[in-house]
Amino acid sequence: MIFKNPELFWKNFNLGTELQISGSFIYNALYHLDKMKNFRYEEDCFEFLYNISVGIERLQKITIILFEHENTTIENQKLFEKSLITHNHVELQNRISKHQEINFGSVHHRFIELIAEFYKSTRYQRFNLDSVNNPSQDKERLIKFLDTELKFGDLDKTYIKVDERIKKFIGNIVKKISLPLYSVIKDQAHRIGTFTYELSYESKAFKIFICEEFSFSNERRLQKEILIHLLNLKDDDHLITFIKRIKPLGFESYNTKSYINYLLGDFISSSILDEVEQLDEVNKFDKDRLEAVNFIDDYEYFIEPDEVN
Repeated sequence: MIFKNPELFWKNFNLGTELQISGSFIYNALYHLDKMKNFRYEEDCFEFLYNISVGIERLQKITIILFEHENTTIENQKLFEKSLITHNHVELQNRISKHQEINFGSVHHRFIELIAEFYKSTRYQRFNLDSVNNPSQDKERLIKFLDTELKFGDLDKTYIKVDERIKKFIGNIVKKISLPLYSVIKDQAHRIGTFTYELSYESKAFKIFICEEFSFSNERRLQKEILIHLLNLKDDDHLITFIKRIKPLGFESYNTKSYINYLLGDFISSSILDEVEQLDEVNKFDKDRLEAVNFIDDYEYFIEPDEVN
């Protein structure tokens, strides 16, 4: 398909999709941080840093395009696109500042430097043989950044609990960086007559850029309130009645808190999954029970199936 105005389509729709993607990466970073217990595992630190680095980089590049791109020749277009092939968040932010100064504090600049260094080089460290003689730089630099700002003192940094103070601190930093960039994108979109800033209502990006929520405290409370609600429903609810007719597995290897944490959490517990497999082998349920369990969240309109033992 040939568009009469490809530049307008590009900035309106393709960059709009990029904004959704940017918000999703930022959301994923903060969501993973919310689930972290401590800084023990390198892969946890990596997952947070990777997602936040990609999310902010893409946000910066959308901003640059809306600022700098005007009608241009094919040759200049290629040069412009080539100039965007970089992972240096510091350079990208400096490029934005030439058009509009964003009032970041020193802590925000240090965070941008942290993710820039991570994405340019630190994330590749373990592919080098020399890494066996060096501590994990992604984890070490993240902990050092937090220690500099929050003053952990003589505590073992690796086992410091990722508590509400840390989550709020990082959330506020990401918020202070993300929202001004989104505001600039919105202003520039208005200037050129596009809807680049519009976001799907029930999307990750909507939570970040429109709701301006950079923590998951509301979601955690909602999960618990829903659990309380479901446990107190009366038997006249057809789905609850159906569920109660399914013979339960005899979970007993862990305490109630462990099962609730699994239900409300996001990480797979291999030990609890092992328990399910063992219980399946003992009880030898047939396919009717499996179909009934799958039915609980796999229907469009509830029509009660045949009774299941």
